[in-house]
Amino acid sequence: MTEPSSQLTPQEAIADWVRQVDVRPTDYDNFRGDVDQQEGRLFGGLVLAQSLVAAGRTVSFGTVHSLHAYFLRAGQSKEPIDYSIERIREGRNFLTRRVTAHQAGHTIFETSVSFVAPEDGISHEAPMPEAPDPETCQPWWTTIAEPRMAEASAAMTTRMARRWNNPVDLRAASQPTRETDGTGRLPARMVWGKMMAELPQDPLLHAAALVYMSDSGLVATVAHHYGIWMPGGSSASLDHTMWFHRQPRFDDWVLYVSESPAAHAARGLIFAGMYNRKGERIASVAQEGLFRKPR
Repeated sequence: MTEPSSQLTPQEAIADWVRQVDVRPTDYDNFRGDVDQQEGRLFGGLVLAQSLVAAGRTVSFGTVHSLHAYFLRAGQSKEPIDYSIERIREGRNFLTRRVTAHQAGHTIFETSVSFVAPEDGISHEAPMPEAPDPETCQPWWTTIAEPRMAEASAAMTTRMARRWNNPVDLRAASQPTRETDGTGRLPARMVWGKMMAELPQDPLLHAAALVYMSDSGLVATVAHHYGIWMPGGSSASLDHTMWFHRQPRFDDWVLYVSESPAAHAARGLIFAGMYNRKGERIASVAQEGLFRKPR
């Protein structure tokens, strides 16, 4: 996840996020996105958000309703990313774009993004799970980092707090499951999220912010369960799919509920749903991750 300087105010952190996500055109159907992470490997949510914005800048109508992505290669945390767009479909109701991301001479990511014109029709949804108010919840990083926080220095604690809370304020709405807790429960967790400050009104940036958040802690659903955050463990996103059921808005808290119904051969499948404060399901997410336990 992007880690702005600790000197940035929430408004400055959002402005910095918008600067990176709102990719700039370099040629016809080609865009470049800046990357300015302080440390670590490239955050997949940033690539997802940049690719969505790049695709959205080439359509003449509609809003995003789905994206299907593959993370092909680990990216670098300081190098810009170039995005090339292929116009796959130009229909009356649906528009489809294929986006390929290149960095430092390598293809690191591919996605297909579909946009749809507004239409009335059928409607139903499962109810939102019960969750405590986000204002009463602890920062999410305190639970994700817990296995390795006991011996962490104060400096490390401060750095992790910055890393996991900018530019999205993430709060733990439930305690994560653990393989060792003796309950036999499958991996699951709930997280509240909200941007640290107000976003511009551009609907595409609101959709990009939800996509950005969608990769925040999703692999943690499984990784924390198996203790993979401990030294010697590793995890990575392999692919990512997201469907938008309602007009994407990120003005207020969004509840992100994830669970893993299956894992085998070091790969885990995660399903998730996003709900607004009114209890409406605004998006669904699916991701497969690679998980290697400490030896």
